Amino acid sequence: MRQTIVAGNWKMNASKEMVNTLIMGVLSGMDTVKARVIVCPPFPYLSQAEALATHSQLQIGAQNLSPNAAGAFTGEVNAEMIKDFGVTYVIVGHSERRTLYGESDEIVAEKVRAALENDLTPLLCVGELLAQREAGNTEAVVAQQINAVIKRVGVEAFKNIIIAYEPVWAIGTGVVATPKQAQDTHAFIRNLLTEHDTNIAQGVPILYGGSMNPDNAQELIGCEDIDGGLVGGASLKAHDFLRICRAG
Repeated sequence: MRQTIVAGNWKMNASKEMVNTLIMGVLSGMDTVKARVIVCPPFPYLSQAEALATHSQLQIGAQNLSPNAAGAFTGEVNAEMIKDFGVTYVIVGHSERRTLYGESDEIVAEKVRAALENDLTPLLCVGELLAQREAGNTEAVVAQQINAVIKRVGVEAFKNIIIAYEPVWAIGTGVVATPKQAQDTHAFIRNLLTEHDTNIAQGVPILYGGSMNPDNAQELIGCEDIDGGLVGGASLKAHDFLRICRAG
């Protein structure tokens, strides 16, 4: 039985006051939540988040990492740095990184490698653009993204990877994939991994990452192959985020 996982991706939204209010708000309701809960603040607030979440069930993730270990890479942050702040998860390959910053499938696979080599759990994001869905290429796009990671780190590594399916056309638009659309793609991902290893495929958590909110979370998480959510906008309000966390 796979545990429900809900991860909040705060993106580029934070201040000291906001981080304090948001994390304390989430912590106030954690005793009513059975899911594994992760919050991913921007880099400058990881220390504050770590301090607030100490001795709680709330876990901390980062939003990105460099595939490089160290060196002359101005503005980059490596795995060892984020681990210094109690981080155990890291988002890798988010659609915004792929589309806005040109991260290829190969770069994403290298970031997965870097995370795993440093005992961080990657939240590996995969998903298609609207034009790709309309062309009927959803499965081909998602397969290419996952196969790039398998090629780099092997299917065994998926014992320590969380997948998040992001229909890019549903992120920040208010448009949500129907439960059937989401379930169909989640099932495809699981079946793709089954071709390599049935046990790994059945064990890997696959989260839905397309505008999940308190009103649709229960129906989405209730689908057979949807194991939780990677939540964007709704993670910025403690009350809404907790409602999603309770949906599992």
